[in-house]
Amino acid sequence: MSFDPKRDYPLGTKRPDLVSTPAGRPLADVTLGALRAGAIGADEIRATPETLRMQARVALAAGRSQLAENLERAAELADVPDDLLLAAYTALRPGRATAAELEEWAARLESYGATKTAEFVREACAAYSDRGLLADG
Repeated sequence: MSFDPKRDYPLGTKRPDLVSTPAGRPLADVTLGALRAGAIGADEIRATPETLRMQARVALAAGRSQLAENLERAAELADVPDDLLLAAYTALRPGRATAAELEEWAARLESYGATKTAEFVREACAAYSDRGLLADG
């Protein structure tokens, strides 16, 4: 069945058949009881790239383009390891990385398919350079 971002929001209520865990479990299986019983792990309560992309379509249909862009970047990052995300986040703090290091982060994110996020890192690098917020190299 097709997805209509205006009609099918909120997904969890109106189209739970479209929402699943990273391992493919249906949304109905994701309960506090299942988590407490150990039937599902914490990694199963994460949003999937597909769900985030549908949410981005909902945001765009509602005229919320900036939110849609953020959700698209989140979809790109859903499969990036947490430790890598935390390290990239730390590098993006003002004064923490040189321009070359931020370019390395952008390339690393691209290797995971996170092209929009890599472009965001490059834009941040340019802004930091303009404002003198890059680390000394």
